[in-house]
Amino acid sequence: MKRRHFVSALLCAGTILFVPQAFAGDISISGTYLTSGRNVEGQSYEGTAHIVQDESFVSIEWQIGSQHIKGAGAIDGKIVTVDWGSEYPVVYLVMPDGELHGTWADGLAFDKLTPQ
Repeated sequence: MKRRHFVSALLCAGTILFVPQAFAGDISISGTYLTSGRNVEGQSYEGTAHIVQDESFVSIEWQIGSQHIKGAGAIDGKIVTVDWGSEYPVVYLVMPDGELHGTWADGLAFDKLTPQ
């Protein structure tokens, strides 16, 4: 029985020591991105986005055609949630290659940010 607890404790300690840094809050997403996606009507769009990150707070400005949209939110691990004046926020997942893949309009529309 003691050996089982020792092995469990050892596995837990090893897991904590080798957790990727991304889970420790070390993700930096500040920068300029190309944005592309599809709205709820099924129309595709392209533009640019600029992200400013201050620890766990983020602000994003999207420029899509003549539309200029601002939003603010938080980053928690690899999840970025941004309120932008709509009923539902944009929720992004930070991908290993630095892209952000997200949904908005309660999951009915999607957006991809590609770092520049």
